[in-house]
Formats: sequence, C-alpha cells, structure tokens
Amino acid sequence: MDNEIQVFGDDEESKDRQFVNALARGLEILRCFRPGEAYLANAELASRTGIPKPTVSRLTHTLTKLGYLAYSESQGQYRLGSGVLALGYSMIANLDVRDIARPAMQELAEYSKASVSIGVRDRLSMVYVETCRSSARVTLQLTVGSRIPIATTAMGKALLCSLPQHEFDYLLDHIRLADEENWPRIKLGIEQAQRDYAERGFCLSVGEWHQDIHSVGVPLLGIEREKAMAFNCGGPGYLLPRERLENDLGPRLVQLVRKLERDMGRV
Repeated sequence: MDNEIQVFGDDEESKDRQFVNALARGLEILRCFRPGEAYLANAELASRTGIPKPTVSRLTHTLTKLGYLAYSESQGQYRLGSGVLALGYSMIANLDVRDIARPAMQELAEYSKASVSIGVRDRLSMVYVETCRSSARVTLQLTVGSRIPIATTAMGKALLCSLPQHEFDYLLDHIRLADEENWPRIKLGIEQAQRDYAERGFCLSVGEWHQDIHSVGVPLLGIEREKAMAFNCGGPGYLLPRERLENDLGPRLVQLVRKLERDMGRV
C-alpha cells in the first residue's frame, strides 16, 4: 500500500463494532489509482491492497455499478469513473479558503518568482488543493492533485507541527515504519522543524525532499476537527536560498496565512 498508513485490517470489525470493513475495502480499491495510470486490472488491485482477488472482483463490480469505476471491454481493466470526479470536485469546491487566499498567493508567487500552494493531508502525503505560479520561466510544475511527502517537505512538516500531540505521535510512528532506513535523518528534520515553528512560525525544507528544491511552510490554524491545511512557497534552490527563506519569504508567508485566518474569522 505504497508505504502509507493502513486504515483497516482483517480483524478491524472485531476491534471496532462501528467500522464497516466492506466499505473500507471499497475505498482502498479507489485509492489504488495513481496519477498517470488510466487502467488497473483486478490482479493489480489485489496486489496493491492485499485484498483477496475474489473479493476485489466483487468490489470492482459493485463500484462499477455505482459509477465510481468504469470497465473497459477492450482493456479488460478498470478506470476511475465520473462518480469519483464528482466527489473530488465537491470537496474542492467547498474549500472557500482557496478563493479568499488566491490573490495574496499570486502576489507572493510573483514576488518570490516561485510557487505558492495550499495542501491537505492524506495519510503520509500532502495533496495540493490550490497553487499559484509566478510568471517566471523556471518554477515548480506541481498542480492541484499533486502529492508530496509529509515528512520531508516544508508544507508537510508545518502541518505536523500544528497537530495535537497524540496525532503528531501517531503519524510519526507511521513515518518511521514507512522508511526505517532513512528515519534517523527524517527525525532530525522534523525535530528542527518543531524548533523553527516554535521560534518563527514557519518550517523549512532545504533540499530534503529534492536536492534542488527549497521551500518554506506555514500551517493554517482552523476550527477544531476541520480538515488541516498548510501553505508553502517553494521553487529552485538557486532562487530561494536558505537566507531568503528565513529572513524574507518565511515571515511573508506567515503574514499571509495569519491575515487569512483573521479574514475568515478563525482567530
């Protein structure tokens, strides 16, 4: 399952009487489709989820009947259906923060000659729900729907630092399990992010995710139980050296996010 957090197991129902295992398995099927992958067969879906192939066949049949999958007779495989698209657009359309933040995001993107984006957490990733790019010729080519790791990016670390302690500890344990080989380095980066956030209100990623990409991240502090979000400003390292992130763009991004919180009545 791509080294992400498993959300259910074979014995889940015995542990949680409110947990609907069949529903969880159906959602896991939908999560298997990655950007750039149009079609998947039942065998591949079974391999990725760990769900027995006969069960996968029943699930894909049901999801196709409901419009969440579509079957190609020529391919003998499934693709995501329009029902999934409708759900995704409904979720994004309800994120009014995007409309309010977009002008200030675009202004900062032009000033920095970089990109400014909003992301939400999905397991051990951050998923972009809005992005504004500068008119500069060289900029990050990440778009809405792009996924970046939570543990080594400025946006991801900023979100981690804003979480309640029990949720932070839970995610850290899964981050460790997902990449035990690199865990000592990742742990040091997250600990530094906690210090940076406590002292300055933002987190940095200077070549931690990709060698040539530098970024700064700030969490959006919202209403309790609301979907947590974070902002970043990132681009090529030669345009965004550490000194500029620390002394200029970091404080500017903090100002942008704090003003947004005030405008939305969150503080």
